[in-house]
Amino acid sequence: MKKILLEACCGSAADVFAAKSAGADRAELSAALALGGLTPSLGAMELAAKAGLPIIAMVRPRSGGFCYNEYEFQTMCRDAEALLSAGAAGIAFGILLADGRVDEKRCAALMRYIGDQQSVFHRAFDVTPDWREAMDSLCGLGFTRILTSGQALSALEGAQTLAHMVEYAGGRIEILPGGGIRPHNAAELIRQTGCDQLHASLSAVCTDPSIPENSAIRFGGRDLPAENLYTRLDAAGFETLVNLMQTEISLCDMRSGSI
Repeated sequence: MKKILLEACCGSAADVFAAKSAGADRAELSAALALGGLTPSLGAMELAAKAGLPIIAMVRPRSGGFCYNEYEFQTMCRDAEALLSAGAAGIAFGILLADGRVDEKRCAALMRYIGDQQSVFHRAFDVTPDWREAMDSLCGLGFTRILTSGQALSALEGAQTLAHMVEYAGGRIEILPGGGIRPHNAAELIRQTGCDQLHASLSAVCTDPSIPENSAIRFGGRDLPAENLYTRLDAAGFETLVNLMQTEISLCDMRSGSI
């Protein structure tokens, strides 16, 4: 039976434990998912490691692009080293030059901290001007995989490009589709791309009772959610995705066996 590996995008240690219970095969741990994911705390990493899932820790020092100054880059190196020591199975990061191409020099320097652990170039890949050139650079650097939506708003919209990426990679590097993957579209994405793993971010909005709704009080920017709202991994939704994938794989095996 063909196995489709499911990676859960997690914003806390609690999310990682929920993903484990829901049947995830791997987790990516970040902070500030509303900003696209930033470096998680060491406390979150240490606790999440106890869940028993392979965890890829995000290393991203700020939001707003991927071309970093020297202080930000040195922070990334120290964070990667610390997160790996805290139990991470790998690091997800992306560093670009001002023109959007892969910053090979800095990526290579950070890769030395990762060593034999997994290395993932995150969706900074989706804004590179030439994805083939970028993929060749990442293959040469020895990255394990690329997280990508096929340079589209969602992975399903980028499915044709993702299929081309899988073909161009030719086994040199793993392609991990991510972006807008839900139970209702995951099977179609697999059929269109031929991928063998998915990255899904399924979240549920929760309310913190300690903060009453008060439009006059803001601790963050006004374009962020209300101060009493936060998200958790949608464990039920992720479990539905796991079950649907298992059903789809079984049906594919049955169809293949009848030919």
